[in-house]
Amino acid sequence: MRPTSHTADVVCNDVKNEEKKKFLYTRGGICQGKSGWVLCPLQTQLEPLALFPPNASRPDSELRTPLAASPSSPARCSSAVPAAAAVISGPGGGGGGAGPVSPQHHELTSLFECPVCFDYVLPPILQCQAGHLVCNQCRQKLSCCPTCRGALTPSIRNLAMEKVASAVLFPCKYATTGCSLTLHHTEKPEHEDICEYRPYSCPCPGASCKWQGSLEAVMSHLMHAHKSITTLQGEDIVFLATDINLPGAVDWVMMQSCFGHHFMLVLEKQEKYEGHQQFFAIVLLIGTRKQAENFAYRLELNGNRRRLTWEATPRSIHDGVAAAIMNSDCLVFDTAIAHLFADNGNLGINVTISTCCP
Repeated sequence: MRPTSHTADVVCNDVKNEEKKKFLYTRGGICQGKSGWVLCPLQTQLEPLALFPPNASRPDSELRTPLAASPSSPARCSSAVPAAAAVISGPGGGGGGAGPVSPQHHELTSLFECPVCFDYVLPPILQCQAGHLVCNQCRQKLSCCPTCRGALTPSIRNLAMEKVASAVLFPCKYATTGCSLTLHHTEKPEHEDICEYRPYSCPCPGASCKWQGSLEAVMSHLMHAHKSITTLQGEDIVFLATDINLPGAVDWVMMQSCFGHHFMLVLEKQEKYEGHQQFFAIVLLIGTRKQAENFAYRLELNGNRRRLTWEATPRSIHDGVAAAIMNSDCLVFDTAIAHLFADNGNLGINVTISTCCP
């Protein structure tokens, strides 16, 4: 027998009724965690519907605000969800925003914290048989619930928490390093992939160095871990790549310092397409994307009464070399062109950095 929506509504709103909570607790209807009371599966397999923030002080009239439910999911226990959503609706009507987060917002988002990785549990939201949540990434590595040690199977969807998650703006995972954005859960992964506050990886080509750290630590890392890289001063230099006839994939790297910033010059030889070796030359700024917009660079091959020029805005090291090569957003030429400009197997590239007028 499945309880009616009226019964569930009374249970949700009458949270101060200790006798009723105790009765439901003994029947397996709700359980108490550090974040509040949670509806749990009854022996009749009632789906979990909502959880209540502790120390709630909102009047009953506010808790009984109606909620529009989807046709496939009856609005059982609907009263608590819109009240919570109304507290945390952020700038932009749920599409993301920036600014200080209210205590109510922080309290509500904390209910979505995974007990294993402390990231947020986002839809689709699954729970154990006792109602505890764990994120999908951690769930795949666990054999039992990390909170109660109960079974994680069968998979039980928490549809009510998914509805709440759709009304909540979650902070970026890099909030501790400076990002102030709050985003809808569907926008969060895409933003975090390109967030300016995410850790910087070593900008050197190849996958051998796994270093990560802050922007301020990048140059120190390069000087200590990659001492073979030469740094030239000035806005106009010659980047000399030696032995360009070496077989296989090869890369040449040099640093250029001017205008109070450091730039990384990279020349890579690789087979982007099978059987067709090409050279890719690009300039990266040791800085943010916004800082990179203040500069322009020009690469020029000169020799034998020929000239090949490429001009562009430098990429931030956050974007990396691989993305530029994939999109051909750099100077690209094949081995035949390289030999036209090379001198005894050495290729000189004139590099000019300039500032852009605001």
